[in-house]
Amino acid sequence: MSFEVFLFYFFAVLLVGAAVAMITVRNPVHAALFLVLTFVTSAALWIMLEAEFLGIVLVLVYVGAVMVLFLFVIMMLDINMARLREGFIRFLPVGILVAVAMATVMVLVVVRHFHVKPPARAAADYSNTEALGRILYTEYVYPFEIAAVILLVAIIAAIALTLRRRPGTKAIDPARQVHVSRKGRVRMVDMKSEGKS
Repeated sequence: MSFEVFLFYFFAVLLVGAAVAMITVRNPVHAALFLVLTFVTSAALWIMLEAEFLGIVLVLVYVGAVMVLFLFVIMMLDINMARLREGFIRFLPVGILVAVAMATVMVLVVVRHFHVKPPARAAADYSNTEALGRILYTEYVYPFEIAAVILLVAIIAAIALTLRRRPGTKAIDPARQVHVSRKGRVRMVDMKSEGKS
């Protein structure tokens, strides 16, 4: 076994272990940290497959920005875990059905492509960033635009969900702030001065 094959199996086992740990741990912060480990090991596998651009983008964008935001949101929200677990038994059959369907698809993909020969090594002057951009903006331009629209809708939905009124939260009404007059902002109080004792 060569060192490259050893590294592949090492990162693959680490990736699967981190993914399983991410969905099985009870603490949401630990789940987010296991997701970070999953992203890092995926990036290592992509770099080994000579997709350096995708690996670096995965580390910079997801691990460096998105997961930090996830961690801040998880730690700032006071998540009631007991309330989240209330409907677990009710949705368990649907969860098992989805898990079996996903496992079936993954097994079919692995079995179908198990005997595929590895691709030839790229030349030294080959740029996978240029090849990715050429394919993305010519052959896959419509799926790329649809994904952008879906992400925009998700951003709008997240903003709409966070702007809902909840009891017990402190909020400032900008309209009331703008319409306040000078007399409403400052109140003059007459006080008698005390003499020195």
